[in-house]
Amino acid sequence: MTKPSSLTRRGLLGAFAATLVTAAPTYSNAAGFLRGGGDIRRVKMYSGRTGERIDMIYWIEGEYIKDAVAEIHHFMRDWRTNDVKYIDLRTLDIMAAAHNLLDVNEPYMLLSGYRSPKTNAMLRSRSSGVAKNSLHMKGQAADLRLSSRSVGQMARAATACHAGGVGRYSKSDFVHVDCGPVRTWGS
Repeated sequence: MTKPSSLTRRGLLGAFAATLVTAAPTYSNAAGFLRGGGDIRRVKMYSGRTGERIDMIYWIEGEYIKDAVAEIHHFMRDWRTNDVKYIDLRTLDIMAAAHNLLDVNEPYMLLSGYRSPKTNAMLRSRSSGVAKNSLHMKGQAADLRLSSRSVGQMARAATACHAGGVGRYSKSDFVHVDCGPVRTWGS
C-alpha cells in the first residue's frame, strides 16, 4: 500500500529555492522581519576555503526547516578542524535580514562561522583582533563579505536589524555579525 503523496517542507525547499523572488524590506522594518514579518527566510553563502556553496531556505511561515538548518550548521563548520557546531538561529536570521536589506542576489562569502577553541587560539596568537571568548566558538557569529557592497553598507544593514553585535573590519574587508548584545565597533 502506498501513501498518497504530500508536499513536505523539504519539497517546498526545493521548489522555492529555484524560484524565490523576495522584495527587500526597508531599513525601518528590519526588526519586523526578525520577529517573523517575512514568510520565508533564506541564506546564500559560499566558502572560498572549501569551495562549497549553499542557497538554502531555512524558515517558512514561522517554522525552521530541520534538514535545511542541519545543512547550514555543516556549511558553517570550522573548516580547519572539520568540527560542526549548532549555529544559533538568531545569527542566521540577522544574516538573512541584512542580506535582504542590501537588495543583492550575490551570496555572502563566509570567512568564519563556527570556530573550535583550537582554531580560535591559533587565530588569537596571530591577531589582536580575535577575542579570547569569541562568540564564534559558541556558534553565534559569522564574518561575512560581499564584493558588491562596502563594509559600511553591510554594517549599516546588519545594525538596522537591532538584534546583535556588528563589527566593521574595513582594512580586512569584512563585517562580523553575531546574536550577542546589541553593539557596534570598528571602522
